[in-house]
Parts: sequence; structure tokens; C-alpha cells
Amino acid sequence: MMGHILCSTGALLGRPNGWDYRLLTALVPQLQCDGYELMIYRDWYADLDGLLGFLAQAKLNIPVLHCEKGIGESLSIGGEELTAKAFSDFECNCRIACAAGADRLVLHLWGGHASDGQIENNLNAYPALRETADRYCLDLLVENVVCNREDPMKHLCELRQLYPDVHFVFDTKMAAFHSQLELLYQPEYDWLWQEGHIRHYHVNDYGGGHMDWQNLRTLPIGEGHVDFAPFFAFVRQTGYAGDFTVEATAFDQTGAVDTEMLDRQFRLIREKIGG
Repeated sequence: MMGHILCSTGALLGRPNGWDYRLLTALVPQLQCDGYELMIYRDWYADLDGLLGFLAQAKLNIPVLHCEKGIGESLSIGGEELTAKAFSDFECNCRIACAAGADRLVLHLWGGHASDGQIENNLNAYPALRETADRYCLDLLVENVVCNREDPMKHLCELRQLYPDVHFVFDTKMAAFHSQLELLYQPEYDWLWQEGHIRHYHVNDYGGGHMDWQNLRTLPIGEGHVDFAPFFAFVRQTGYAGDFTVEATAFDQTGAVDTEMLDRQFRLIREKIGG
């Protein structure tokens, strides 16, 4: 038996429904997952008290918080003002994580149009971010986010060399975008699991080609071309006992959420992992 199957709230909330976290009250009873990965949006900072109050009242099972993506983008652009904002926003995300009852933070350490163009900014920021997360008793997980200059596996290797105890979340779609999913199975990268660096998986399909920016959509398993049979077999083989998050976009242009599609994803993953 492996870990739990989580649903990203980013699969449920988006522009068409106003990123309204209050919608979770009605959506959660319809979903057959084990818990949630709470995706933070920058618009929520202005309503922080409302969000914290909602989390306290709703008492959702949220073991993982996905930090607001603008944090990595600010670090990527760099400069004193944006870097300070990134650290301030990150601490705010830590506060939200604690209020939600989470024990893990997923972070896009780089991102936006700047991406990994000045990767030294992002690598150098990691120790201070890790120190803040540790202060809140949160496990900081750096994601293998897509890049526009180099590639995510290269940067994971750099992080491991600089910070040997760094932890990661591995996203199948992000890896497939760079044609790197199969690297996970290679002996050259067995340190990722043998040394316990991978602490979480995002399980999503991808339907585009190599670095196909026009098709960087988060698809349900079976709607892209990722070969999940060897992926799940490999994960079982490594003895991984952690959690998986489904992030496939489930809302349409009206904001309505396809909960049946998500439930099919949860059932499929349970079958694959034997849980």
C-alpha cells in the first residue's frame, strides 16, 4: 500500500470560476480522493484573513500546499525589490500552509517568462527559503518545472550538488515536456529515489511534443501520450510510499467542474499502485 491520492485545488479553481476558494465547500463532498493539495493564487493575498478563516472552518484534509507560482518568477527576474517580495510572499504561503494543516510545500523555484534564464538567482535563494520552511516545520519540495533555457533535470542535479539534503516533487507532465520522464528510470539518476530526494509525485498526462509550448496543458491520464505503465511499475519497484497529486484541469469555460473525470483519475491511480 502506497500513500494517498490527492487532488490539486488548481484542477477545480481557475479564471472561469474566479479562483473562488469557497467553491471547495460544495466540491469536496463530490470527490473520491484522500485529500487535497492547496494551490495558492496571488489574488488571495488581499483576502488573507478570509482565506485563513475559511480553512479553519472548512477543516479540509490538506497535507500539501502548492506555493503561489509568482514567487519563483520574482526570483527568476531578480533585483532587490522582487527578491524581497518573493521571500515575503513565501513566508505568507508558509503561514497559509500551517493554517491548512499541511506539512509539505511544493515550490516552483523558477518560472514565468524569465524561467531559468538567470538560474543562479534561484539556486542562491534556496537556503533562505529552506530556512523559512524549516521554521514553520514544513518540508520544502522543489518541482521539476519546465525551462526555456536549459532543462529541469539539470537544475535538480545542481540543487543536489549544492544542497545534498534537498527534496523534490517530480511531475510527469513537466518531465515529458522536456522528453525527460525516462531519465527517472536510468541508473544515472537513481540517486533521486535511493537518497530519498523525491518526496511527492504529480501524476499528469502531456499531449505535445518536445518543448511544445502551445500544448503545455495538464491532461488527465490517458488523454496524452505519457506511458504510465512503466512509470507506476518503477515507482512501486523503488518502494515509494508517499502521495500522488492529480492536477488535470477539470473546469470548463463556464467554471463548471467535471468531478466524474477526476474520480476516474483517482480510481485509475489506485488500481496502478495497488491501493
